[in-house]
Amino acid sequence: MAHRAASQTAKTGAGTKPPDNELKRGLSGRHLQMIAIGGAIGTGLFVASGGTISQAGPGGALVAYALVGLMVFLLMQSLGEMAAKIPVAGSFQTFATRFVSPSFGFAIGWNYWFNWAITVAAELVAAGIIMDFWFPSVPGWVWAGVFLVVLTALNALSAKSFGESEFWLSLIKVAAVVLFLIAGVLMIFGILGDNSPGMSNWQNREDVFHGGWISIISVFMIAGFSFQGTELVGVAAGEAKNPRREVPRAIRSVFWRIKIFYIGAIFIIGCLVPFTDPSLLASGEADVAASPFTLVFSRAGIAFAAALMNAVILTAILSAGNSGLYASTRMLYSMAHDGKAPKIFGRTNSRGVPIPALLATAAVGLFGFLSAIVGQGAAYAWLLNVSGLCGFIVWAGIAVSHYRFRRGFLAQGNTVDDLPYRASFFPIGPLLAFAVLILVIAGQNYEAVLAGRGMEVLSSYIGLPIFLGLWLIHRLVTKSKVVPLLEMDLSAPADIEDELADQQR
Repeated sequence: MAHRAASQTAKTGAGTKPPDNELKRGLSGRHLQMIAIGGAIGTGLFVASGGTISQAGPGGALVAYALVGLMVFLLMQSLGEMAAKIPVAGSFQTFATRFVSPSFGFAIGWNYWFNWAITVAAELVAAGIIMDFWFPSVPGWVWAGVFLVVLTALNALSAKSFGESEFWLSLIKVAAVVLFLIAGVLMIFGILGDNSPGMSNWQNREDVFHGGWISIISVFMIAGFSFQGTELVGVAAGEAKNPRREVPRAIRSVFWRIKIFYIGAIFIIGCLVPFTDPSLLASGEADVAASPFTLVFSRAGIAFAAALMNAVILTAILSAGNSGLYASTRMLYSMAHDGKAPKIFGRTNSRGVPIPALLATAAVGLFGFLSAIVGQGAAYAWLLNVSGLCGFIVWAGIAVSHYRFRRGFLAQGNTVDDLPYRASFFPIGPLLAFAVLILVIAGQNYEAVLAGRGMEVLSSYIGLPIFLGLWLIHRLVTKSKVVPLLEMDLSAPADIEDELADQQR
């Protein structure tokens, strides 16, 4: 009640500063949609997609992206149901804390923060890879440092300013993907460029599905990394102007747009670049020649288009890194307010930006300087593996949280008609998604385990023991237990409840 009263007292008009240490709801519906798209269309599509085709063939890569896309669709429905009902900045750890246990929420929150903080570092390494196109003599770590400063400065703006910049950055890369799809189709039919292979890369079944189902499963991690970012809408809901209307809209539209982009791009790359091409980013390779998007234009003899595409890819990378820095900062802020992180990270400036959390998260981006030690390709592959597993753990947490949320919601006398947004495939959706995620987590790099490649195994699985350790240690220290269904906290933030009360008067 005290928090509710404080929230009512602290309501502000346009142009006034937000309450002390509180975020400001400045994101509109178009911001939410582009933030989700911006976080998901980045290096996973523009750089890492080559690795999936190289390892599993064009058909195998398509199957992997389609299956992961289906799983993400189910997870987005689960997230949408919870985020529309309870729109908070630390959605994943808040949901896990309220609907599963405080210890589970503690582990999920820190895991998600680390996931996106490491992803920022991966984006910085990828930026260095892309800059090699123009400045091959400049070390990648130099660009990592420059772009880390740029991303941190962008995130120091207000939520509305961040949303606006992300909207336009995302719009550029969405337009670029659409143009790539159009140009790719013209190249396949020989209308654009010379010596088009047409559909020849799809004629040999062994090449199309190189390595069979084992290879498809092994590239699930890369495909999953590519789709990571669609869940950003759950974090951004905490700063959305009308989350109960805009979150469902974003959930419904964003997923299908992203899936069309990914499936279309993988198909076109598979047609135009053989899976045996040494320039593709293959799993375990120590060097990266170029993005497959750039390769397509370069080999069509369109040098200017290749340079332009490289610039678009760089924009996409910075956009995805920008979104990642935003998400991890808000998660750290939320954990500080819930007593799961030092209180200093819960402080905001006059514009409602959690600066201490931002600076702490940006510090993790310094892992981007690994490129100076182990090489750009190896650093990117290592960071990709670490981030990919952390993302899968968060997705599993979303599935578990949603399953218990719906059970608790009904147990407390509510009906599904009371939900602002309802997941259509409950309970099959979260249960199926969880089962697939466990399979992927367990077998994502079985080859490295069997071959005894220690560092590769470490980078692929290190997130799992860390997550389990955080969960177990917090439980032993706090003695926390699973939250009973009838004791779940289903309340929304005070400003949302006040808005609903005003509408009912």
